[in-house]
Amino acid sequence: MKQLHKLKLAVWKFASCDGCQLSLLDCEDELLTVAGEIEIANFMEASSAVVKGPYDLSLVEGSITTPHDAERIHQVRRASKRLVTIGACATSGGIQALRNFKDVKAFTSIVYAKPEYIETLNKSTAIADHVFVDFELRGCPINKHQLLEVMSAFLSDRKPVIPTYSVCIECKRRGNVCVMVAHGTPCMGPVTQAGCNALCPAYNRGCYGCYGPMESPNTAALSQWWKQLGVDETDLVRAYRTFNAYAEAFRKESERHEQ
Repeated sequence: MKQLHKLKLAVWKFASCDGCQLSLLDCEDELLTVAGEIEIANFMEASSAVVKGPYDLSLVEGSITTPHDAERIHQVRRASKRLVTIGACATSGGIQALRNFKDVKAFTSIVYAKPEYIETLNKSTAIADHVFVDFELRGCPINKHQLLEVMSAFLSDRKPVIPTYSVCIECKRRGNVCVMVAHGTPCMGPVTQAGCNALCPAYNRGCYGCYGPMESPNTAALSQWWKQLGVDETDLVRAYRTFNAYAEAFRKESERHEQ
């Protein structure tokens, strides 16, 4: 049956750097393929014009770090038929989740002259820790082609086709020589979800884990391999505590090596 109205798309920002929203803006020509089917109803990064909800699809960037945002995400969820989180901040708490391993009050007392005016939560958490999420799109930042796939899938009422295997598969497809085997370079690729087309290994650099844990990652085996390469416990903790520090698999492995 022919669609009688355009589907409403909303994009929301919480604690983040806006990089994933910029990935959407960077789609440009690709967006034209779905432009006739959607109405960008709420996207402050692109326009100050706001169309009242409810929204057929909401894309949410950023983590929950303040009491206000903890309330606002519920408002977004109620106004959205489908909600997709985009990027490491929204899916695992982001780089700001490093606060979760320390005392936030100690940080605010050092950084701010009047810390008593700072209203923040002790932890930076993923959107899914607060409301139901229909799909999580990983990356720091996200892959714009994957974003288009997710948007097209939900607007067409089908499941997104996003890989859950590791970056190692992308390396093989690209013809990269394994940096750990050939050069002894520590690499997070074996436990990191694909999505970047193995960008860093293609330039003889180890993967940094930008896309978070792959499906069923064997982090213990990777850590053991890194130790054989001469990596100590401190650097192992640092490796797992980057863009996706509070993703469960990375968090637990980092805590296992914490001294």
